[in-house]
Amino acid sequence: MNDSIIKLLVMDVDGTLTDGKINMGPDGELFKSFNIRDGYGINEMLPANGIVPAIITGRTSRIVENRARELHITELHQGRHDKLDTLLALMEKYGCTGENVAYIGDDILDIVCMERCGLTACPADACRQVKAIAHYHCTLRGGDGAVREFIEHIISHNQNLAITG
Repeated sequence: MNDSIIKLLVMDVDGTLTDGKINMGPDGELFKSFNIRDGYGINEMLPANGIVPAIITGRTSRIVENRARELHITELHQGRHDKLDTLLALMEKYGCTGENVAYIGDDILDIVCMERCGLTACPADACRQVKAIAHYHCTLRGGDGAVREFIEHIISHNQNLAITG
């Protein structure tokens, strides 16, 4: 874990912001369920604390596009199986080093990014490889408020640094 202020929170979607289930009908994806507490943390708590929210996800979904728009997330990057290039571009755009970035993910595709970030987390139901490297293990599952739990942890982290720094 780092001793730097977090300025950017990068989130995965399926299994992190959602429960990881993909509900498909004959014409494709029907719906995803998002937790309202996660939404409040992203839309209200992050901006109030000067933290930029970003999504990097391997899948592409209009549902995620709509949710990001609703939460005023301008950094939405879908269809990114190589998430690291996108993470590095975001770090450059916002003038961050890895130490200033928090990342929450649940599966193998997230590991390469988590290894570059100063503060990482995973939902309680993340795969074992992600759990092995995450700094913070949420008590909540993906889609059940894990992102909000991590946001509260990040804000506390930043406040502690401001007090001691």
